[in-house]
Amino acid sequence: MRFATSSVETAPLEKDLASCVSLPAMPELPEVEQSRRVWDVGLGHRILKVLIPHPDVRDFRGTEVRALQDLLAGQVFSRSQVSGKQMVFRFGRAGGFWLGIHLGMSGRLTVESDAIEPGKHDHLILRQAKRSLVFSDQRQFGRVLFHQGIEAPDWWRHLAPPILSDQFTVKAVSNFLLRRRGSPLKAVLQMQERFPGIGNWMADEILWRARLNPATKAGELAPAAAANLWRTVRRVTRLAIACIQEDWDYPATWLFRHRWVDGGKCPRCRSKLSRAKIDGRTTCWCPKCQSQPQKPQPPQSIQAGCAFDRVFRGRSEAAKPFPVQCRRR
Repeated sequence: MRFATSSVETAPLEKDLASCVSLPAMPELPEVEQSRRVWDVGLGHRILKVLIPHPDVRDFRGTEVRALQDLLAGQVFSRSQVSGKQMVFRFGRAGGFWLGIHLGMSGRLTVESDAIEPGKHDHLILRQAKRSLVFSDQRQFGRVLFHQGIEAPDWWRHLAPPILSDQFTVKAVSNFLLRRRGSPLKAVLQMQERFPGIGNWMADEILWRARLNPATKAGELAPAAAANLWRTVRRVTRLAIACIQEDWDYPATWLFRHRWVDGGKCPRCRSKLSRAKIDGRTTCWCPKCQSQPQKPQPPQSIQAGCAFDRVFRGRSEAAKPFPVQCRRR
């Protein structure tokens, strides 16, 4: 039995949020945010029992499973938060019990009945009076972390500033681009130490909206282009979080809906989309809207002068005139 997620108020959005479709995707920031909301139906309710059917799975690596079971039972679910691809759920009146969850590649959070029996891939079940909060992960690339204390644990405190926070500034992004000047933009946008939660499809979407070629080196961006990239990162993040529904839907006017369709066309100019691997990352872009910028060429007069210089320097010594000595009179 699936329970409805809690409603979230959002600001009015652009017209490109008019329609959405269900398409599977690897969890990135908006998918993680949507997953967090699923468990929010249990906010304010006590955890009666913690079930960990498979304590030896990789999701619990480095975690004291017994402490998680013993200490979390009896606590009230008080709040939740997302930072990048990491979620934290806090329990107790002071929020002193921290449950961190990373979805990995196949992790899912669901709300089931209070009498559900654990399935093969259900690794954590938080039993409440009227429901069960379930974490399942078939491929076991996810992570479950636990901490007790008022102060944030290292695994949460050391995460990069969220993209929609005040700490994610134009200056911080511009400096990062300079430090990674030799890397293509597609790769830079997926570096979690500066762009937490951005993955493959979001990087493509951001670059498409900013009209930047994904192969462009980070150091080639002018200050105005870097500022535009910063704005676009924040805008796509905000819209994606606001648009996403239970089935991870996105608007038909986004690149997301066309990037892997056979014969897919740019939703902006209708040109045929290009696909290739850039720095090992599968990438989609519009060759017309995101053309690779041409490097500036020297003026024609300088080019001509350089060509003449090369010809002159290439002459053999035999062809050069001997120096003329003047005879004294």
